[in-house]
Amino acid sequence: MHIIIIGSGIAGVSFAEKYRSYSTDDEITLITGENAGYYSRPLLSRGFSKDDIEQTIILKTFDKLRANNITVISGLKITAINRTEKTVTSSSQDDGPLHYDKLILATGSAAFIPPPFRPYGELFFCLNSLTDLKALRKFRCEITRQNRPPAWAIIGGGLIGCEVASDLAVSGDHVTLFHALDRLMERQLVAEDSALLLEVLQNSGVKVLLNQDVKGFSKQEKKVCVDTKISTEFDALIVSCGFKPRAELAELAGLKVGRGIKVNQSMQTSDESIYALGDVAEFPNGKLYAFILPIRNQAHWLAGFIAGQEPPNWTPPVFTTKAKVHGFEAAHPYNV
Repeated sequence: MHIIIIGSGIAGVSFAEKYRSYSTDDEITLITGENAGYYSRPLLSRGFSKDDIEQTIILKTFDKLRANNITVISGLKITAINRTEKTVTSSSQDDGPLHYDKLILATGSAAFIPPPFRPYGELFFCLNSLTDLKALRKFRCEITRQNRPPAWAIIGGGLIGCEVASDLAVSGDHVTLFHALDRLMERQLVAEDSALLLEVLQNSGVKVLLNQDVKGFSKQEKKVCVDTKISTEFDALIVSCGFKPRAELAELAGLKVGRGIKVNQSMQTSDESIYALGDVAEFPNGKLYAFILPIRNQAHWLAGFIAGQEPPNWTPPVFTTKAKVHGFEAAHPYNV
């Protein structure tokens, strides 16, 4: 059997390694647009306070996966799935279609950009990949070489926005956090913990602006501006408004798609030969599991299920999460 996995995040790599532990004979091919290796996405938001982050964030090189008899094709984007022929086609003109018996979609998620912000894409950064982090660090280095701290605007007071704001602030930068609602991380925290988080961020030097109606962005010479009722200048902007599952490839192939790729409780899509897992998979209860523990659990379970070692129907594990905000400990469980 030939299993093709698309995606080299925790979902794709965990599945590949676990399935290899069940089967030494089946062919496993992992295809990814990444080149740097398998890295820890949760550590991206700690990417400014650690000088060696670009090296230490790599959990495993692709060569190490290859040494485990997993074929890794890096730097390649899959552009189409032919469900009739059971093949995938890449953007490379040099490679022909690759045949699969089972296809695993572990394509993860992209940064969600609210529609009003999309016309201003050249004016802001996102932080969703190691490539994004390297671009941000390079920009920050250019400013600090002028012997002054950068001034950042973070748009979005959710989990990632708060983490990034915190890490930039403890690194000595000037940070202003714009949030549309009246409290931070309102989806994960009770009001009491949101208030505590606000206090911790303010004490670290972050200027937090709640109830902000950001209308757009503009450029003033070398500065960029956040346009609310007034226009404020910064060196750079980071939009951090949540995530969007990368379901375009599945949708193009005619698979059922909602918020993510729709799967049954055994992670099977509307095509019996194609599975989806990780934060791109939408389960029958409408949930997308975007946290490390359930994603790794999904990957290990699915490997066992396809290998005939697990009964049907994945059960989500009990899990929680924790914001990586310097000096913040929530007093109540997170809503996950």
